[in-house]
Amino acid sequence: MIINNFIGETAALSAALLWAISSLVYSRLGVTIAPLQLNLYKGIIAIALIALTLLLQGTTFADLSWSTTAWLALSGIIGIGLGDTAYFVALNSLGARRTLLLETASPPIGALLALIFISEQLTTLSWCGILLTILGIAWVISERNPVDHISISRRGISFGILAAIAQATGAVISRFALIQSNISPLESTLIRLMGGTIIVFGLLLFPILSTPTKVQWRISLRSLGIIAIAATGSTYLGIWLQQTSLKFAPTGIAQTFLATSPLFVLPLVAWQGEKISWRAILGVVISLGGIALMFIR
Repeated sequence: MIINNFIGETAALSAALLWAISSLVYSRLGVTIAPLQLNLYKGIIAIALIALTLLLQGTTFADLSWSTTAWLALSGIIGIGLGDTAYFVALNSLGARRTLLLETASPPIGALLALIFISEQLTTLSWCGILLTILGIAWVISERNPVDHISISRRGISFGILAAIAQATGAVISRFALIQSNISPLESTLIRLMGGTIIVFGLLLFPILSTPTKVQWRISLRSLGIIAIAATGSTYLGIWLQQTSLKFAPTGIAQTFLATSPLFVLPLVAWQGEKISWRAILGVVISLGGIALMFIR
């Protein structure tokens, strides 16, 4: 009953967990594969998997309007294509912790945009939950890391903020398209991914807009297999769950739950032998308190 009543929230937390697991895989793959190239590969693999799933389901897209298609494609272009690109640039300039700290701005931005453009109201308790969850995440990822020697750059900060705005904007547009139509989350995922992947491919054709890392199109079968496994979890299932959360939960709440990936990373790195501080544990407890508030009706 609880899961049925909170489909959007449960889907968002599940997506955050999958993204946390896949982030550890992508961080290793990113050493040898250019970020945008990696993004392109996982997008293509996920599109193929979604198309196959829809084919097996007998989906015909018969009730899909051109306006819904356009909104979802625009959402993918902004949120997945441009947003993820800006995120990769920030990641290279600032490192993971500082970039994730800037990403915590996405949920409140999304909630405000949803309030302004689609009149989506949140309760006072939900706003308190969003604030508490974001504070907990920020407390965890702002902890000083003695091995992090990456300097702060204006370019990195600018792209980090741009990524947060783009992802929040993409989420609001997607939420609008989902609530204005009967399209399923999986169908909307395919359209969003196609829009985002086309833009990523375009960016790869212009080196000044993509990455300083030289793109090597040859890739080993082992690396391709690892990308396929990670893409299945993070992109195929992850974005499907993200769309499900945006279909059934308000934008601000969905974005907040989707931003909890850093909390799921902690037990994973602890399992790998990394020491977790009491500050990080306290941050998780604070965030869990915020999540609990958003589950209260």
